[in-house]
Amino acid sequence: MFDCDVLVIGGGIVGLSTAYALTRAAPGTRVTVLEKEHALARHQTGRNSGVIHSGIYYRPGSLKARFAVQGAAEMVKFCAEWGIPYEVTGKLVVATGREELPRLHALVQRGRENGIPVRELGPSQISEYEPRVRGLAAIHVGTTGICDYTAVSERLAEASGARILYGAEVTVVDRRPFGVAVRTADGRVVRAKVLVNCAGLHCDRIARLAGDDPGMRIVPFRGEYYELADPSLVRGLVYPVPDPAFPFLGVHLTRGIDGGVHIGPNAVPALAKEGYGWSVVRPRELGATLAWPGSWAIAREHWRYGAGELHRSLSKRAFTEAVRRMLPIVEESDLRRAAPGVRAQAVLRDGTLVDDFLIREAPRTVHVLNAPSPAATASLPIGREVATRALARL
Repeated sequence: MFDCDVLVIGGGIVGLSTAYALTRAAPGTRVTVLEKEHALARHQTGRNSGVIHSGIYYRPGSLKARFAVQGAAEMVKFCAEWGIPYEVTGKLVVATGREELPRLHALVQRGRENGIPVRELGPSQISEYEPRVRGLAAIHVGTTGICDYTAVSERLAEASGARILYGAEVTVVDRRPFGVAVRTADGRVVRAKVLVNCAGLHCDRIARLAGDDPGMRIVPFRGEYYELADPSLVRGLVYPVPDPAFPFLGVHLTRGIDGGVHIGPNAVPALAKEGYGWSVVRPRELGATLAWPGSWAIAREHWRYGAGELHRSLSKRAFTEAVRRMLPIVEESDLRRAAPGVRAQAVLRDGTLVDDFLIREAPRTVHVLNAPSPAATASLPIGREVATRALARL
């Protein structure tokens, strides 16, 4: 009657980690993964900066804090065991203005509460790590690293033993007391005892197809990147002091596992769930975003922040000036456009930006409704958490 025990929608790193955890926790569990693209990790997973985050930013006791700290250590171990390129580089968080110093000191305290070793640096000590970076003060976080999350995803898929169906965009979900049936755009029907929704940018739509009100909507924010023409200008990872009012970390410098240095991302509203450029507009998706009251609440409350991000999107000079606060030597000609990404940010009806991972359960279903950064770092613990909830419903 059932084609599988657990059906996972979404072939990003969270969905694949869930499949991996399911077969590890309950050998013999039949798992199928539906991926609408023709390859794995095509969206958030494969378009981020490749950072293994330490967990320093996140509220103590939150899922993000617990899973990022735990996940960072596990991700390093996973990469080492499976021969996936990685490096524990450490990173600097740099204050360039006096108004940022209290936030930097608060970050030190938060890091210590989360059990993360943090070293405080003065201006001369910054140069020991990054000779061309300038700031009033900084902290060094030694547990931050980099890896290739697409390679991690592919290994998780292989190690899970799950059946993966590509080109399988979900259009219908029929949930009954005894199980769930899903129809894809090409007419395939897959029946399972339990459904796990790890659809990322489309998770709210899948929840509604299943008959559940998620109480949020995914509002897509595009992150645009540049890369340094001369990567020798930066040794490792350099971040600004984040504004705690936003879930975005600001424009930062990241030396990737390939040796190149990416700069970004900014955060501008995308005009489609997969709106990787201003020319990508999908009226139905844009209309859904505009119809959600939370979108307008964000615009009213944070329009100044948004205007600055928009300016940096449309003006390379403005983007360069943001970088020059930390790396004064850089010129506009030193920056080359790189591939953008889109962040799936859950927004509540009142405009609250959901600042933690959000996992909700319903009959025969588990929904992952907010899993932006640091979800790749935290993917192994997230996968175990989701798998535990799914197995309880078999």
